[in-house]
Amino acid sequence: MSHVMILAGGLSHERDVSLRSGRRVADALTRSGSEVHVRDVDQTLVGAIKNSRPEVVWPVLHGATGEDGALRDVLESLGIGYVGSRPASCRLTWDKPVAKALVGAAGLSTPAGVALSHATFRELGAPALLESVVDSLGLPLAVKPARGGSALGLSIVRSAADLPSAMVVAYAYDDIVLIEQLIVGIEVAISIVEDGHGRPQSLPAVEIVPDGGVYSYEARYTAGATEFFTPARLSSSAAASAAAASLTAYHTLGHRHLSRVDLIIDADERPWFLEANVSPGMTETSLLPMAVDAAGLDTAGVYAGIVERALTTP
Repeated sequence: MSHVMILAGGLSHERDVSLRSGRRVADALTRSGSEVHVRDVDQTLVGAIKNSRPEVVWPVLHGATGEDGALRDVLESLGIGYVGSRPASCRLTWDKPVAKALVGAAGLSTPAGVALSHATFRELGAPALLESVVDSLGLPLAVKPARGGSALGLSIVRSAADLPSAMVVAYAYDDIVLIEQLIVGIEVAISIVEDGHGRPQSLPAVEIVPDGGVYSYEARYTAGATEFFTPARLSSSAAASAAAASLTAYHTLGHRHLSRVDLIIDADERPWFLEANVSPGMTETSLLPMAVDAAGLDTAGVYAGIVERALTTP
């Protein structure tokens, strides 16, 4: 029996999602026979870890608290094993423009884009700056915070007149905003888990079809707001290309144990990297659990295997 501490909650905009994810992971691990405790992230956490000395900590945290690497630095300083990627990998993945640059250099296609800090946006003059962005990238555009998750702050811009307000929305979540060409195609998420030998395996792609056309925060976490197809409605060649692209991103960004890679498959069956996530959602509408089910795997067994990897990974 493993003693696992699950960290859920925190103070990010995604607190509620994290709490829901944590409860579902805890339920699955309890069914597998583990001793599980769920804790929030607060000023008493370090003391609690020192006192209880769990064998493994599983940070089921979204937003900066769980994804920017800082908490994992703390866990390493305490000598506690944990589920998920190392701190450096988290930092690279958390910063979307950096992740795009790395996977692009590894040969994956990524949408053309521009990252603008709030200071640059203000000091260079927003009207002229945004006009030049539209001239360069064209329309439509996807506008989102450079660091963040669950599509918070995401806007799809189809008219130049709507770009300034989209920037304001995104700046509410981060001081750097990423503006990208909108790639039209089939949106898929590919979850990756390591097998018992540490080999990453891509699970069946989940196709995402939101009712409103945009996979927003509400579309992600409102039951019935999005239609999912598992496996995705892709040809065998497109599915293979998408799986290969997801594994390239996994290795390039240095992920460990589990992650999720988001892609768009265009009309030519070419996969485009959008972003990756080192702490995927685990709620009842989240994509990794759907992929586990589509693969015909037992959720409790998969999660127990992830914990076992964390126990044995140096």
